[in-house]
Amino acid sequence: MDAKSDKSNLIAGETGDWEVVIGMEVHAQVTSNAKLFSGASTEFGGEPNSHVSLVDAAMPGMLPVINETCVAQAIKTGLGLKAEINLYSVFDRKNYFYPDLPQGYQISQYKNPIVGEGEVIVDMLSGERVIVGIERLHLEQDAGKSLHDQHPQNSYVDLNRSGVALMEIVSKPDIRSSEQAKTYVSKLRTILRYLGTCDGNMDQGSLRADVNVSVRRPGDELGTRCEIKNMNSIRFIGQAIEYEARRQIEIIEDGGTIDQETRLFDAKTGETRSMRSKEEAHDYRYFPDPDLLPLELKQDFVDEIAASLPELPDEKRARFIAEYGLTPYDADVLVAERESVDYFEDVAKGRDAKQAANWVINELFGRLNKEGLTINDSPVSSGQLGAIVDLIKDGTISGKIAKDMFDIVWTEGGDPAEIVEARGMKQVTDTGAIEKAVDEVFAANPDKVEQAKEKPAMAGWFVGQVMKATGGKASPQAVNALIKAKLGIE
Repeated sequence: MDAKSDKSNLIAGETGDWEVVIGMEVHAQVTSNAKLFSGASTEFGGEPNSHVSLVDAAMPGMLPVINETCVAQAIKTGLGLKAEINLYSVFDRKNYFYPDLPQGYQISQYKNPIVGEGEVIVDMLSGERVIVGIERLHLEQDAGKSLHDQHPQNSYVDLNRSGVALMEIVSKPDIRSSEQAKTYVSKLRTILRYLGTCDGNMDQGSLRADVNVSVRRPGDELGTRCEIKNMNSIRFIGQAIEYEARRQIEIIEDGGTIDQETRLFDAKTGETRSMRSKEEAHDYRYFPDPDLLPLELKQDFVDEIAASLPELPDEKRARFIAEYGLTPYDADVLVAERESVDYFEDVAKGRDAKQAANWVINELFGRLNKEGLTINDSPVSSGQLGAIVDLIKDGTISGKIAKDMFDIVWTEGGDPAEIVEARGMKQVTDTGAIEKAVDEVFAANPDKVEQAKEKPAMAGWFVGQVMKATGGKASPQAVNALIKAKLGIE
């Protein structure tokens, strides 16, 4: 079924069902040491106005010079989005006036962007697959930042961000629910991080989204959209869409009409509020920037970048399912973050990938989530976890002992193989010792022995008792085999 027409995405109103239609403009800060048209630093967190060149401050006579690294990063991103790369593109001036825009215009791209149409494949937890079309990706410079909380009467301007390179990634209106929107942004951020073209840190403003929301009766023409500006949290994007869709439905059902406007989301109230009427493109008086020649690329330059692309999330996911036999869910969890997938692949190298995935997802990720840590903060290295998996495989320790081992390595560190020796944690495989423990459990529970002969499923109870008696060190396979042999069951 086409996810975009899936009835489960419809919103029930007083007068019938409604469909929400969402398009997104994601602004991704390009990973580059220097700004788009100057050599000033892009480092986050500097003192206000400490990363500002004369170009960024729009001093008279200062001319922009294009940063080749930023161009290459935009092309790399376009290739990662399976998009058309335009060998000819033009930088335009987008004219508007804000205190934090020193030039009085923004250098952007309008009719001739560097990247054309592409797509992002979004796999939902429900199993539906949504293909979100990419309309375009263009390069532009960021504005500065107005600070209104530094003084009771005055506002200040910090130009550190002024001139920083942004990729504006514009989607087609293919998204039909808040969940799809959240998953789309998450997937896009993952792709950018795999490519190394944007760090995706929304809390630092490296990734921000403008969300266009409209509603309509299923099958009708597109409704009037409202744009929710500068969303820097995936959770808030979902909340803003839910509220805005309901707001528009109520207005239309009450006989009103939707005004095309720009709105802001208030995280404290969970509501959107009007900011200004939405400008049309002609209001910005776009024209080609006279200080910059058109950008003309050679196909060889694009091909060279294409050859350097890493394996991307969709490709990794498909390989993990086909080669390793992982479930789609496990593959999705593992490929969600570049660092996580690198960790898993280190553990899985030369080992049983399914077992490696179980340990990474269930034990490691579970413990990280519980303690509020990221994979980069993990006290257990991929080498240590791989060593634990090796000890299970060669029969040195059982699965139960392995969990105790994981806890020791997490809290104390150390080499798992040395810990096994030092603490006497080796699995007991001596059938004589195991048989003695089995006989003792049988002798203490003669009634259950008779019951187990009639109901073979009860053999599991004896396995548990023997494992308990041996402190979890007995080989579960050996215990199971001995018990079945003594009970005379298959």
